Amino acid sequence: MRDAFPRAATAIVSTATHGIGEAPGQSAMELAVRASLLALGRVGLTPADVDGLFIALPHDYFAGLGLAEYLGIHPRLTNNSRVGGSSFQTYVLWAALALAAGQCDVALITYGSNQRTASGKLQSSLRPSPFEAPYQALTPASAYALAASRHMHQFGTTREQLAQVAVAARQWAQRNPEAFMRDPLTVEQCLASRMVSSPLSVRDSCLVTDGAAALVMTRGDRARDLCLHPVYVLGAAEATHHRMISTMPDLTVTAAAESGARAYAQAGIGPQDVDVVQLYDAFTINTILFLEDLGFCPKGEGGRFVEGGRIAPGGSLPVNTNGGGLSCVHPGMYGLFTLVEAARQLAGEAGERQVSGAEIALAHGNGGELSSQATVVLGTGAAL
Repeated sequence: MRDAFPRAATAIVSTATHGIGEAPGQSAMELAVRASLLALGRVGLTPADVDGLFIALPHDYFAGLGLAEYLGIHPRLTNNSRVGGSSFQTYVLWAALALAAGQCDVALITYGSNQRTASGKLQSSLRPSPFEAPYQALTPASAYALAASRHMHQFGTTREQLAQVAVAARQWAQRNPEAFMRDPLTVEQCLASRMVSSPLSVRDSCLVTDGAAALVMTRGDRARDLCLHPVYVLGAAEATHHRMISTMPDLTVTAAAESGARAYAQAGIGPQDVDVVQLYDAFTINTILFLEDLGFCPKGEGGRFVEGGRIAPGGSLPVNTNGGGLSCVHPGMYGLFTLVEAARQLAGEAGERQVSGAEIALAHGNGGELSSQATVVLGTGAAL
């Protein structure tokens, strides 16, 4: 049965980021609120207009209730369910369904974290399972190192190819004034950097930053009254194969193969139609796995695919054009930032890193240890 997704019935009308890098003195909630107010204000809305609220905070499992209270609103719909960093793609999915069904009129999706200035280390809700804890793995780095090791063994992927992912992300970040790390980066520097969990080094691993993001969604028929360039939701799907990395059926195949295929079908497109790609790059192996599973190259070819600057500025497939979680921002969960960057590219708001003529974008989220995968396909009015 084909998904009955309301293709292009809803749209992102505004996005905002706040506090990227370091935001001392601000709580996770305060960061999320500031990003939310910025996003609403850009299109002439106020918190009182919001009746659909979607939020995840690093350690607040009642964040939806707290945000409603903080904003002084009584939303008709509140969702703070969590599937890790892909939560925000699932929020777009559920917001689109709710808007199309008339359950709400204005949906606000937001996130904030002060992990860098509060603790100085990666905040994660992941906890070792009782079956894996005795092995004292680094959570979550060792899980992704297992996937990288298997991919290298099975397909001949090299550390140099992983480094190509980090270098491409840094080259995009150098075009983004918001990006936290903008210094030049070479493959040689990546290979010489401190090892975190073999074969992944610190340059194969995401940043530890503060930051917040927000986006506003409405029904498509109202979108043009609020902004000049609405970004329509063409498809959205999620899939899950496992919770613990030790139970992942195949370390080289993620559930993105399912979520991506369903999102493409809903949108009526294929990977060849996508102009710009935003992937959850918590580690360099993520980008390679997702490029394969989302159909941009055959399984096992991801390492060779990213060689030669193919995903860097000037390459044939622009990937993580803000610098990604590797060089722009990674405040605990990165999924919402993929959506914000995808929407900015389609709205023509990406400045020096703008991909000319972009009409279709893909934003993909990853949660847990390659556990939850969620894909959103977005398009401009010309793509309808």
